[in-house]
Amino acid sequence: MTPPQFFLGRQPIVGRNGELVAYELLFRTGLDNAAVVTDDVSASAAVMQHAFTGLGLNAVLEDKLGFINLSETLLRSDAIEVLPRQRVVLEILETVELTPQVVSRCRALKIAGYRLALDDVIRFDEAQRAVLPLVEVVKLDVLGMQPAAIAALVKQLKPYKVKILAEKVDSPEQHEFCRELGCDLFQGYYFARPTILSGRPVQPSAALLLQLLAQVAADAETDEIEQTLKHAPDLTIHLLKLVNSVAFGLPHKISSVRTAIMLLGRAQLHRWVQIMVYARQSSTHSAGDPLVQTAAVRGRLMEQLAQMRRPGNEALADQAFMVGMLSLVDALFGQPMAEAIVPLNLEETVQEALLERRGELGLLLQLVESLEQSDVDEIALHLEQLGLPADPINRVQIDAMSWAARLGRDPELM
Repeated sequence: MTPPQFFLGRQPIVGRNGELVAYELLFRTGLDNAAVVTDDVSASAAVMQHAFTGLGLNAVLEDKLGFINLSETLLRSDAIEVLPRQRVVLEILETVELTPQVVSRCRALKIAGYRLALDDVIRFDEAQRAVLPLVEVVKLDVLGMQPAAIAALVKQLKPYKVKILAEKVDSPEQHEFCRELGCDLFQGYYFARPTILSGRPVQPSAALLLQLLAQVAADAETDEIEQTLKHAPDLTIHLLKLVNSVAFGLPHKISSVRTAIMLLGRAQLHRWVQIMVYARQSSTHSAGDPLVQTAAVRGRLMEQLAQMRRPGNEALADQAFMVGMLSLVDALFGQPMAEAIVPLNLEETVQEALLERRGELGLLLQLVESLEQSDVDEIALHLEQLGLPADPINRVQIDAMSWAARLGRDPELM
């Protein structure tokens, strides 16, 4: 029997200082617009077990928590006990009626060591009062509430010592308002759609800088240096700008990280890495920034999809990686895309993909963006346009997430 196919989405959950603390994991059982969790408990459990034990939870989450949506049927089933209690937060959907039986089940799960969250809360009522002592996180649907109602609800919840998560935050103003109210965690399009972020300083990873410095000093192979840079979208963008500044009047456009390394030369590369090490102003690990991770995942995923589409065409794979990585350059540096890529001297096909989503590379980027949003209709459309099979997409997506999650931490990836 063919195992159920599904698509995996991750939406970042961040703390008060913008640090990545968890992901909400979103599953699809196919290309039809089906619910993430159905009433068929055994099928849902099989999907989760396949994802967590077959594909590997560390590959998806690394050291972060994973929020998992639960319907009432699944909440009351023993099937959810396949989930590792130290790694997940069980998110009780707003459609679950908080009956005495459900509260009793929540108590048993808490005693067993599971963390619980209430999803899409927009009002405080007596049914919630009974379950709140068992809950660690309450997610507020701030998009569906007026500011005064949000403030009142936060005030009502504070005595229960729960972490308050502002969900569906879609603007910096909304984020700041909820932060000032005392919300602890945040989730929404403001974070999941990085193109609306503006002007945040992006610090290179200390581990990657030191790895790169050691490789250049040891005159490592270009392949090794290229792989290190591929784990650092921010560093690669700096490299592209440097290449264009020190090599005025380049005879051809840049289409890959390898090209940039070759054009710059080892001596200049060594100087540049040393300057980056000395100029680094904080110990913040940029790999933990959801924006940088998303850029790295996009690059790796587009590279793999290009290899699936045209096996053996390394030039296309290199271009695909660059398009995926640079697709968030506007958010990384707080500039419109058209302005941000001007100094990078990119090939026309790369520019068209980034600015207009045109061509083969543009279509691959559209597929990756659809996967991020779990838009199953768009996923199906782009897979058909590209002539790619649906079956391996979940595996490839999780591989890209795993690759990006180990930025600067796994020497075997370098």
